[in-house]
Formats: sequence, C-alpha cells, structure tokens
Amino acid sequence: MKTVDILEDEGEISQLTDMSVVWLRTSAALYAVGLLDAILTVLRRKSQLFPYALGAFIAGTLFHFVAIVEQSVADGHLAAANFFQTASLCAFLIAAVYLTVYWRLRFASLSVFLFPLVFVLTLMGSMGQPVAPWADTRVRNAWLLTHIVLVLVGYAGLLLSAGGAIFYLLAERRLKRKIPTQLPPLETLDALITRSMSIGFVAVTLAVIAGSTYAFIETGTRWISEPKIAVSLLTWMFYLLMVFLRVSAGWRGRRAAVLALLVVGFGALTWAAHVGLRPLLQK
Repeated sequence: MKTVDILEDEGEISQLTDMSVVWLRTSAALYAVGLLDAILTVLRRKSQLFPYALGAFIAGTLFHFVAIVEQSVADGHLAAANFFQTASLCAFLIAAVYLTVYWRLRFASLSVFLFPLVFVLTLMGSMGQPVAPWADTRVRNAWLLTHIVLVLVGYAGLLLSAGGAIFYLLAERRLKRKIPTQLPPLETLDALITRSMSIGFVAVTLAVIAGSTYAFIETGTRWISEPKIAVSLLTWMFYLLMVFLRVSAGWRGRRAAVLALLVVGFGALTWAAHVGLRPLLQK
C-alpha cells in the first residue's frame, strides 16, 4: 500500500513539474510580444505596440508566478536549485520590479532594456527539461543556417558601429584642435553608429535565441555549461546595455563611441571562443 502511495506522490510531483514547464513556456511566449516591441523601438525609435506588449507582459508575469509556485511545490522548496530555475526566478523578480516601477513612475522607456532581458532569461529557464530531437533534418539545417546568417549580420552591424565610433573620435579630436579634416560630420557618424548598432542588436538578439534553442534541442541541458555560451550571453548583455543607454538614456558622442568599441571587444572574444580558439582549446 505504501508503494502505491509513493508512486502516486511521484506521479503528482511529475505532473506538477510538467505543468510548471508549460506555464513557463507560455510566459516566455507572452514575453516575446515585449521583445518585439523593444525591437521596433530600437529600429524605428518608437512603437505603437507598447500597450499590447505591456498587457502580454503582465499576463506572462502571472503565468510565470504560477510556474514558480508549482515547481516549488513539486521540489518541496523554492525553485532555485539549478541554473535554469535560478534564471527563471531572476526573470520573474525583474518583471515584478519593472511592473511596480512602471505603475509608480510610468517609466516606459525602461522596457527597451528589460523586455528582452526578461524574455531571454525566461527562455533559458524553460530549457531545464530536454525535448524531442528534430523531427526533420531539413528543419534542423535551416534553423542552424538562420542562426549563422543572423550572427554574421549582427557582427557586420557591430563592426560598422565600431568603424563609425573610431571615425567619430578622430573627427571630434580634430575639431577640438581646429585641424582641417576630410571626415564626415559628427552628426552623420553618430547616425551611422545608431543605425548599424540597431540592426546589429536585433540580429544578435535573434541569433542568441535561435542558437540557444538549437543547442538545447541538440544537447539537452548540457549546452548551458559551455564557456562559449557564457561569453555569448555576456556580449549580448553589453550590447543590450549599449542600446538602452543610446536609445532611452540619450547617450551620444564620445561616451557612445567608447561603449561601441567596448562591445566590439566582447564580440571579438565571443568569435574567438566559438571559432578562433577552438583548435587551441581542443589540444
């Protein structure tokens, strides 16, 4: 009789865990509306989608809360026992804090930074349980190709931003010293940095989503332990910070140019971790 009770308890715990993952992936899908709003804001400098994105974000936060509660009940303690649960909990806390700040201060521009961050953390948190392998190799190959193309577009935008930043610093220095220059006006270079940075950020963000999803399906939960993944996410975080400071906080000129060069440095480190240092690391 005790064995039957134990099996029933294990079945209930398994069901709670499965439902927790369902709610968590549902919240990630709702947070994706916020990600789209942030992307449109970066590309167009404004978006009419924010009221809908905010509503989806609120609903996603509620589903997220249910997911954490069910997982905590299944575990018998707060669901923060591994990286995936911790990422999920952090995303929920950030979402809750943002909603509190928004209701009090109506600080909508903060969403450009927090909507993508919450979505990516929630997406990673939802990858704590392996899924079925690719049903069709053509879909797998197309997904991988999409990831690669997005990475290349992102790096192209990042390099163009870096080039604009270098020319901006040179032109600014010459102007201060009243030295004649053949370089474009500072306004033109600043616009180049902004546009290339925006396109690059969108491409890199989609590449991170596509790449992490591909790695998750390919290797289960092992993908998160690879150092190159950590470097990639760190680079994306700096990229996100650069976009926020430029779009929402109004960073322009020298500070923005220096920040762009810093992100390029992290981008080079990411590229080296994925490609350039691979032969060395395999020795």
